Amino acid sequence: MITVIGSLNMDLVINTAKIPRPGETVLGKSFKQIPGGKGGNQADAAAKLGADVHLIGCVGDDAMGAILKNSLKADGVDADAILVKTTAATGVAAIIVEASGDNAITVAPGANYELTAQDIEAHRSDISASTILLLQLEIPLDTVRASLNIAKSAGIKTILNPAPAAELDEEILRAIDILTPNETELEFLSGQKTKTLADIESAGNSLIQKGVGELVVTLGQNGCMHINQNGAKHYNAYKVKAIDTTAAGDSFNAALAVYLDAGKDMASAIEFALKVGAMTVTKEGAQTSLPFKYEVDDFDNWRSSQVLK
Repeated sequence: MITVIGSLNMDLVINTAKIPRPGETVLGKSFKQIPGGKGGNQADAAAKLGADVHLIGCVGDDAMGAILKNSLKADGVDADAILVKTTAATGVAAIIVEASGDNAITVAPGANYELTAQDIEAHRSDISASTILLLQLEIPLDTVRASLNIAKSAGIKTILNPAPAAELDEEILRAIDILTPNETELEFLSGQKTKTLADIESAGNSLIQKGVGELVVTLGQNGCMHINQNGAKHYNAYKVKAIDTTAAGDSFNAALAVYLDAGKDMASAIEFALKVGAMTVTKEGAQTSLPFKYEVDDFDNWRSSQVLK
């Protein structure tokens, strides 16, 4: 079982020709409300890929919170541990998606920042019964720390997607089995430049020296790099026409967790995650873009149809 601890947001998505500069007004082409949040996205992706998924998080006592919970349940996520807080509204993310597929996101965390270490302690038995714990940084850092400590004491494999980037002390770093930053987050965490693959390997190794087990650094259209004490390996991305990059990293992390949960080796897990990430960016939205297992199983045929377009 995979336990995901993290954020749930309602994504307020506006499609535009371009992302506006400061002070500029741009007319949007469309508006949608789509379930999102890094925790919700990763849980939803893992469930669609066939895993047994348990999600711990918070929503507000409002209509958006109810919609988020029901949507996750419909996709197969065990959402019983999603807490309803009366002290804050459900988190929202304002997302501007331009024609290129790139996006700009502003998040109002709301109830996500009401998830406490005490809430996590109340679910110690659920975490301890898991195979993998998957976390992000859209919840309080003390909550992340408490979650990692419970997993570490129970011998559970931990995956931390450090997004958005935040300072992580060595206690947290030593509790991470797999760290999955993008190159910007890696630069922030390591304090080293990440312009080349050699830079990325060096920066990753600096975090391994501080206690991280291994890293999978996501590089967008340039694929990813796996770094551990035995060295580094670069994996190329699949070339597709990107429509919306929202949730691409979330789907990658979920897919990685799903394959590792199934007992696959890291190389196989990365190749699977690259396929899932590639499929995700060809659809709009966060959870609406996440592929099901049967779709990924037909990846080669799907990719051929993409190339022909």
